[in-house]
Amino acid sequence: MDSTPHRKSDHIRIVLEEDVLGKGVSTGFERLMLEHCALPEVDLDGVDLGLNLWGKSLAYPWLISSMTGGTPEAKQINLFLAEVAQTLGIAMGLGSQRAAIENPDLAATYQVRSVAPDILLFANLGLVQLNYGYGLAEAQRAVAMIEADALILHLNPLQEAVQPDGDRRWSGLWPKLETLVQGLEVPVIVKEVGNGISGPVAKRLQECGVKAIDVAGAGGTSWSEVEAHRQTDRQAKEVAHNFADWGLPTALSLQQVVQNTEQIPIFASGGIRSGIDGAKAIALGATLVGSAAPVLAEATVNAQRVYDHYQARLRELKIAAFCCDAANLTQLAQVPLWDRQSGQRLTKP
Repeated sequence: MDSTPHRKSDHIRIVLEEDVLGKGVSTGFERLMLEHCALPEVDLDGVDLGLNLWGKSLAYPWLISSMTGGTPEAKQINLFLAEVAQTLGIAMGLGSQRAAIENPDLAATYQVRSVAPDILLFANLGLVQLNYGYGLAEAQRAVAMIEADALILHLNPLQEAVQPDGDRRWSGLWPKLETLVQGLEVPVIVKEVGNGISGPVAKRLQECGVKAIDVAGAGGTSWSEVEAHRQTDRQAKEVAHNFADWGLPTALSLQQVVQNTEQIPIFASGGIRSGIDGAKAIALGATLVGSAAPVLAEATVNAQRVYDHYQARLRELKIAAFCCDAANLTQLAQVPLWDRQSGQRLTKP
C-alpha cells in the first residue's frame, strides 16, 4: 500500500516535471475584461488593497494556496513560502497534514511560525477522513500543530477516485462536517482541489456553519492528471487522463458560489496565474485570491525567487485596480466586468 509521505514526494516531483494542467478546460477569466478607466482619480501609490480577516491584517488579498508537507523537501519549501508571506503580508495554507497526524515526527515539515509569526495561516485536512476515523481531536491536532488561524477541509472526490488506494467512502459526511464545525475553536474553510464547487454545495456548506469557501476551480492543475502519472496500471492511467477536462471553471464556480451564499468570505483559486486574473476574481466577489503550482519550482530554490514571483503578481493586482480607478478592495469589487465574446456587461449579485 502507498504511504502518505511517498505519495507527497510523488506529487511534488510530478507537478514540477510533468504537464499536469487541465486539458480542454480553462479558468474562464480569459473571457472577462475589467472596465478600463482612462482617467483615474486615484494615484497609483494611493491604491491600498489591504484587509482584515479573522483578526489578522493582510497587505494584499492574496493566499499562497496549500501545496505540500510531510516530506523532508516539503519542510524547506514551506519555510520559503512562509517567509515570503510574512514579508509581503499575505496569507498561506499548508498541505494536507494527514501525514503528520499519522506520524508526529513529520510535524516539523509543516511548522512555519518561526519565520512567519504574524501571517494568516491555514491548517489542512481532507474532509473525507471524517469517514476514516478522524474527528474533532484530529482537527484540533492539525490546528495546534502549526498554530493555525483556521482549518481547511479539502474536497477531492475525483482525485481519490482515480488514485491508487484512494478513499472511496464519501457518503454521510454532511452531519460529520456540521459537528466538526460546531466543535472547532477556529473557523473552518472548505475548498476543492481543482474541480470547483457548485452553487448548491456552497449554499449547504454555509448552512453547516462553514466560515469560508475556496472554490479551487478547473483551469489550473488537474489532480486527475497528477494521479495519471502515478498510475502503473494502463487502464487506470487512461481513465485518469480522460478526466483532464473535468470540473467547473474557476470563474464560473466563483460566480455560482457568490450567488448562492451570503456574507461569507469566498476564496478564488484554480489556475490564477496573474494579478489581473486576481483583480477579475475580486470584481466577481472573491475575498482572497489563491495560487500554488506556478510558484512551486521557485520554492524549491530559495525565498528570493518566491518573493520575486509573488511581488510581480501583487504589482499586477495593484496596477489593475489603479487602471479601474479603484483605490481599495471595496471599489475593486464594484468594477464592471464585460464578456469579451458577447460584448455584454456581466450582471453581478
